[in-house]
Amino acid sequence: MIVRIDIDKSADSFGYGVSFEAEELYGDDGLPSIVECLVAAVEGMPPEAVAAELWLSGVVSGTYPLAVIGMNIDQVAQHALNTTAAIDELLPER
Repeated sequence: MIVRIDIDKSADSFGYGVSFEAEELYGDDGLPSIVECLVAAVEGMPPEAVAAELWLSGVVSGTYPLAVIGMNIDQVAQHALNTTAAIDELLPER
């Protein structure tokens, strides 16, 4: 099972949602960082989940095995930020 993690920023906090085949499984709002969203999202994963597709503010940054997210969480978060920033430069009206 490959789940989807959607992270969005609102004001000074972040929220996330985890879904599978467009069905919302769980989520939370008001977290202080993307890393905190990833930690919470991975902690709640069903046992069948082996990987996650990561979206930040509507931009996909990649699909990662859960072990890669767990061992490299700061780098995965930074990659999502960099990818979203690069798309925002190309499409500022987004």
